[in-house]
Amino acid sequence: MTAENQTFLIVLTLAALAPVLVVWIPRIAVPAIVAEIVLGILVGPQGLGWAEPSEAIEVLSRIGMAFLFFLAGLEIDFVAIRGRPITWAAIGWLVSLGIAMAVGLAMQASGIIVSGIVVATAFTTTALGALIPILRDSGTLNSKFGAFVSAAGAVGEFGPIVLISIALSAEGGPMSLLYIAIFAAITLICAYLSATARPLPAIRLLKRMMHTSAQLPVRVSLLVLASLIVVTKQFGLDSVLGAMAAGVVVSLACRGHEGEAVRHKLEAIGFGFFIPIFFVTTGLKFDLHALTATSAALLRVPLFLSLFLLARGVPVWLCRRDLPRGDWLPLALMSATALPLVVAVAEIGIETKRMKPETAAALVGAAMLSMLLFPALALTLRSKSNTPTDPDSVDH
Repeated sequence: MTAENQTFLIVLTLAALAPVLVVWIPRIAVPAIVAEIVLGILVGPQGLGWAEPSEAIEVLSRIGMAFLFFLAGLEIDFVAIRGRPITWAAIGWLVSLGIAMAVGLAMQASGIIVSGIVVATAFTTTALGALIPILRDSGTLNSKFGAFVSAAGAVGEFGPIVLISIALSAEGGPMSLLYIAIFAAITLICAYLSATARPLPAIRLLKRMMHTSAQLPVRVSLLVLASLIVVTKQFGLDSVLGAMAAGVVVSLACRGHEGEAVRHKLEAIGFGFFIPIFFVTTGLKFDLHALTATSAALLRVPLFLSLFLLARGVPVWLCRRDLPRGDWLPLALMSATALPLVVAVAEIGIETKRMKPETAAALVGAAMLSMLLFPALALTLRSKSNTPTDPDSVDH
């Protein structure tokens, strides 16, 4: 067996093993994506040395990252978050950006990091794609609290992606803003057509071929995903922007019972294959030696974890009149939960030489801890405060 085939088999084995281990671990709510990264570290070049990233695995991993943000866009419920939740989330993210930029530039000036903007981008993220299943399983997704978390997650993914596209664009300079504007216009046009243009012949064709071997709605959805990613790459923007925009466009088209069926098929492709490969590969590439080489590098993990909570938690003060006191800290913890986009930021930072390996490893390590600790602590605090869950209590 070649090394590449061995790595491919190991990665798929770990992808299947991770959710089983999560169920078996008693009393600790370990998210599957954390288990996938840890298992990747364990068998990777700096662990047991059983596997290392190959060219084929890297391609599948990049598709997995695109699928992750595509499904995050697909999950956004614009009806649920409209009004106060999305208004607060947008203003709150700008506050987070101000805090993160101040901290990032101060760290850059002191020589701790290379680029304050890149690290600041990581501090403003919220892992919407990972939080949606947690909220759904806890029965809080359709509550007022769930609406505010979803809004924070939506802006906490769109905002950093746009910031990445501006700050880390290959073109750079004012042209990035122009390309962002053009892409936004393209996305808005696609979203409008997706929501309003529903010719009966096309709808009938899609319905007829949805449960056949053609799987036409799935193929069309993947075409939208690929098309918007290609557009972003042509503009020199980051592909995750196109992936998330594609998710929003497809979401607006997937309505009713048939739309829900399409969503399930797309989730099966993403969460069943590509996305686990992305997270296991992240573990394979995790620079454990850089993180543990010095005590200073290791101390960055709790520092960055605190900064996640500071940057994303402070804006909760702005919505103190919209939620009961018992929801303030849980909302701050949920908003500060990060990982997928932090991994993307770390990879881009290393590729562009704007982030040291030890900084990237510390950021990913802190994000893993946020995913492991913050959602579980938030739900525990809400249960202790006896905050009611009212599905119809969202104030629009």
